[in-house]
Formats: sequence, C-alpha cells, structure tokens
Amino acid sequence: MKAVCVFCGSNAGALPEYRAAAEMLARQIVEAGCTLVYGGGRVGLMGVIGDAAMAAGGRVIGVTPRRLVEKEVAHAGLTELRVVESMHERKAMMAELSDAFIALPGGIGTFEEFFEVLTWSQLGFHAKPCGLLNVAGYYDQLLAFLDHSTAQGFIRREHRGMVLTDTEPARLLDQLETFRMPVVNKWLDLAST
Repeated sequence: MKAVCVFCGSNAGALPEYRAAAEMLARQIVEAGCTLVYGGGRVGLMGVIGDAAMAAGGRVIGVTPRRLVEKEVAHAGLTELRVVESMHERKAMMAELSDAFIALPGGIGTFEEFFEVLTWSQLGFHAKPCGLLNVAGYYDQLLAFLDHSTAQGFIRREHRGMVLTDTEPARLLDQLETFRMPVVNKWLDLAST
C-alpha cells in the first residue's frame, strides 16, 4: 500500500474518542510510509486527520470540489490540494489515487463514499480493500445491519467479509495490507431471478 484514502465527517462528532482516533490513524498511515488521501477539508474530522498527518511529516493529498473551496472549507496547508468540479470527480480521483479505503465515523457523505468504493470492489471494478474504523462502537449497528442483510440473502457471505473492521488503527491497516479479495465465480444467483 502506498496511499490510503480516509473518508470521515466534516463535523468532529460528540465524543473526544473520534478526534483521538483520527489523529492516531493519521500517525499510523504516516508511520507506514503511506500517503493520506482524503476529502481536503479543514473542518471536523477531516481537518483533524489532515492536520495530524501533516504534523507527523506525512504526504497528504486533499481532493475537493471547487464549490467547497469557494465556501472556504478547503484545507490550504496540505502537501497537495486537487480541486475538481463535482463530487463525482472527487470520488473518482480519490479512488484512483488510493490503494485502500478506511471510513472513520462520519455522516451521510462518509457512508455514501464508503459504500460506493465497496460496491466497486464487489463488482470487480477494483480490488482495493475497504475498512471501517469502529471507534467507540460507532459502526456496531451498521455492522449488525450488514449481518442481517447477509442472513436475508441480499449480501453474499464473501462480500460481507470484504468489510474489514477493527477498533485500532494499526490493526486495521494491517488487515488492509494483507487482505486478498475473494474470488466469487457467480455474484448473482440466477436461479432466483
């Protein structure tokens, strides 16, 4: 892995553990010799992770739409800030620049970004691992829902296993580094259509 993309909230969240996890993850990414790729914001957990990676001496690439630059929420102190015209371009560029993806706690945008790259993995558009940093149980209910969806036959067991999860940044990075994408010969159950 040379570059890790982190999706996270533009708000800091209610618990101090979220900020601490973002700072720790940034340091772990830098210590692993990886570039941090993220949404380029200076606010919320985005600002925390960008600042922490820069403070640790890391290389940080932010990718942000021009509209957010105009709203003055873009981080001006990164190694590189790439400005694109749309959210679609932002996600495509972040995916292109990255070898793995991690979601810290966040809101709708974080969920949408994470599930889009996970879907691309499921469909074989890329073979890049995807993980959730489950800080203070933040993703417990989401993981339970994924288990429910699997039990109900909407997610294959192999695809559910593609959602790597840990509570510690270093362990999650290790999982991402060693993960091998499952080979699923038939991802649609044609007998049920």
